[in-house]
Amino acid sequence: MDEVRCREVWRAVLGELQIQLPRATFETWLKQTVGVGCDGQSFVVEVPTAFSVAWLERRMYQSIQKTVEKVSKQALEVHFRVKDSGALQPNVACASNGGSNPLGFSPTGAHELETSDRMQQSEEPSLNPRYTFDSFVVGSSNNLAYSAAKAVCEAPGQDYNPLFIYSGVGLGKTHLLHAIGHQCAAQGMSVLYATSEQFTNEFISAILNRTTEAFRRRYRSVQVLLMDDVQFLSGKEQTHEGFFHTFNDLHNSGHQVVITSDRPPRSLALLEDRLRSRFEWGLTTDIQPPNLETRMAILAAKADQVGVVLGDSIIELIAKRVQKNVRELEGTLNKMVAFAQLGNSPITPGSTLRILDDMHAETDQHAIDPERIIEEAANYYKLSSGDILGRSRTQKIALARQVAMYLLIYELELSPTQVGRLLGGRDHATIIHGAGKVNGGVNENGQLRKDVLTIKEAIFAPEPRKAVGAMAGASAR
Repeated sequence: MDEVRCREVWRAVLGELQIQLPRATFETWLKQTVGVGCDGQSFVVEVPTAFSVAWLERRMYQSIQKTVEKVSKQALEVHFRVKDSGALQPNVACASNGGSNPLGFSPTGAHELETSDRMQQSEEPSLNPRYTFDSFVVGSSNNLAYSAAKAVCEAPGQDYNPLFIYSGVGLGKTHLLHAIGHQCAAQGMSVLYATSEQFTNEFISAILNRTTEAFRRRYRSVQVLLMDDVQFLSGKEQTHEGFFHTFNDLHNSGHQVVITSDRPPRSLALLEDRLRSRFEWGLTTDIQPPNLETRMAILAAKADQVGVVLGDSIIELIAKRVQKNVRELEGTLNKMVAFAQLGNSPITPGSTLRILDDMHAETDQHAIDPERIIEEAANYYKLSSGDILGRSRTQKIALARQVAMYLLIYELELSPTQVGRLLGGRDHATIIHGAGKVNGGVNENGQLRKDVLTIKEAIFAPEPRKAVGAMAGASAR
C-alpha cells in the first residue's frame, strides 16, 4: 500500500473515529495523526509526541485497530511512532506499576514521557487555520455567541471578560475559540490556546520537573487566553488552584479570558465555587443545535473547503439525517469523501444512504444506556442493580442510589420523572432530593467527588479502557 493510499485509509479511519469519540478526545489525541505506511501486516501512524504514543496504545488501541481493519479490509497491526522519528516507539503503557501513578507508567517512563511532552509543548500551539470567523456559518442557533466572540476581538479585556461559551458537543465552541485567536493575533496580541487536558498535563509536568515558574510565565504573560472544554478540570483540585491563580492574574491585568464548556458555570458541580463564580463575571452565552437550513449551509461550506461538489439533494439528505451537531456533519462528510476516493467512485444518493445507515448503526452502539449508569454505580459500591432499584435504605445502598440519580439527571439530562421510573417507580421529589444532595456534596466531600468521577470514567471511557477497568475491578473483588 503506497503512502497516498495509506493517508486515504487513515483519513477514512479518522472520519469514523471522529463520530464515535468525544470531541475533546479526538481533537487532543487523533486530529494531528497521519497514516504513513503499510507493508501488508503493519499499519504505521505518526503522532506528535511520545506521550501520545503511550496514551493511544493504552487507551484506544483496540478501537483504532478494529476501524483500520474495517476500512482497509485487511488484518493489520497498528504501530504508532513519533513524527519524524524512524523507529517505532515501544509500548511503554505495558510498563504499568499498578500503583498510585494515575497514568499507569513506571516512574522512569513517566519522567521521560513528561519531559518529551514538555519539550513538544514549549512552542506555542498553532490555531486551526480552518477555524476563522469567515468560515463560521451563522444562524439563529449561534448568532449571540458569534456576536459576543466578535465583540471580544474589538474590545479585549473589557465588557465580556471572561466570555464563557457553552453548548453540547460539536456545535462550534472550539471554532469560535480559534476564530477569536486568529483575529486577536492578527491585531498584534499574544494569544495562547489550550485544552483543559493540556493545561492539566503541563501543570503536572511543571510540578514533576520543577518548572512551575516557566509554567506561570507561559500562561500568565499572554494578552488572550483561550481555554477549551473547562469541564474536564472537574475534580482536579491542584489544577483548580493553578487555573484559579492564572485566571486572577490575567483578569486583574485586564487581559482577556475566553472559556468553553459543555454546560453553563452553575452546572459545573465538580468545580470549586470560587472558579464557577469567576466564570460568571463576564458574559455567558450558549450555542443551540442548528436547524435544517443552517445544517445545509454548514455542509455546503465544508464541502467547498475540501473541494467536493455535492448536489443539493445529497446535502439535504445528509442534513435531515444528521441533526445532532456540526462535528457529526463534518465527520459524515469526511467519511463520504474518503470512501469515494478509496473506491474511486462518485458520491451518489445511494452511496450516501448506505454510509448514513452504517453510521446510524454505529452511533446506536455507542449511545449511553441509562441502565449502564445504574449498573456502574452498583458495581463501584459492590452492589447489584437490584439493590439500587429496591427499597432498602441502608447507608451504602442509599448513597449508590443517589449517585445514580445525580448521574442520570446531570449527565444524561433525564427528567426527575424519567429517573423515578427507571429507579423502581420513585416519585420525582425523592429524585430531586437525592440528586441535589450529591450535587451539593461533590464540592465539599472529597471521597464523594472521587466516587462520582470514577463511576463517570467507567461509564464514558472508550471500550478498550473500560474492559481493562472491568478486569481490574474483578481482580480487586
